[in-house]
Amino acid sequence: MLRYLIALPLVLSATVTHAGPFQVVKGNLTERANSMLALMTYSTTPDLTSSSLSISDTETGNPDITMSQLGGGFTISKETPLYLEGAIAYSRYDPQFVVSNGTETRDIRTKWTSISGTGGIGWDFPIADEWVIRPIFNFALGYMSSDLNTAHWYLEHETGRDIRFLDGGDMSAGGVGGSLMLDWEHYRPDYEIDLELRYSYIYLENLGHDKVINGHAEGQTANLWARWRAPTGLTVMQRPLRYVLEVSHSEYLGDQAGVLGFERLSTLGAGIEFDSSAYDIIITRTRLVLRHVMGDNVSGFSLGFAVSF
Repeated sequence: MLRYLIALPLVLSATVTHAGPFQVVKGNLTERANSMLALMTYSTTPDLTSSSLSISDTETGNPDITMSQLGGGFTISKETPLYLEGAIAYSRYDPQFVVSNGTETRDIRTKWTSISGTGGIGWDFPIADEWVIRPIFNFALGYMSSDLNTAHWYLEHETGRDIRFLDGGDMSAGGVGGSLMLDWEHYRPDYEIDLELRYSYIYLENLGHDKVINGHAEGQTANLWARWRAPTGLTVMQRPLRYVLEVSHSEYLGDQAGVLGFERLSTLGAGIEFDSSAYDIIITRTRLVLRHVMGDNVSGFSLGFAVSF
């Protein structure tokens, strides 16, 4: 469970007779902004294992964070080995803050929604038969907003500017980075193997003008992904129906490591793939894969949907 604790130091003297406005220490608010941007790096880094996460509060059963990502990448051709990738992501999380006016404290829950987009441009350099090494330049933009609908009910006294930021505030973020990928494509009539080893780095910072919150985060991920495809012996849409097996493992090395209680995630997946290339449509293959996600204090299932063009 994400629980953000932010409180003013209790400073009292005999001359204090009135409580001041509720405040959040700016340094700590910046620290929380860094954590929020660290969460966004999960979405701005192309990564199968964290592309769909929903982590719940074990005490209440309510989702504390939900993340979804839709993306893909492709090389134009062997003659023009330009690689392009892109992804859009949505996340929703509910951190808890503790604020103080010097004499009393209140717990408030904020709901943060973020939308982000990531792009990448790379180039394939062949190093052996079926093997390429692919450097990629990445860039990302994100927008995050708070909808603290219960702020006025919780905070009966005058609030400071930083609390008002939590109540309906927003933050824009942007960043650049890069990736290095080793890619193996081994295709045979009886089976197909894809293997990718990737390291990604991206630096995000607040682009907004509001100085109440000003943060930054570095996302670093090392990922290994492999997929096996082979015919089932059945024919669907005039083409062989394939079964699909997948495995992936991600190590989170940057500021996002430990933010959600884990530093690594692994997945095991199995599914089917339909081949529609016999028809005059843009989609050539459609895959449905059920994945089991495993990590420190994390376990669950997800259903992946993918298409090839």
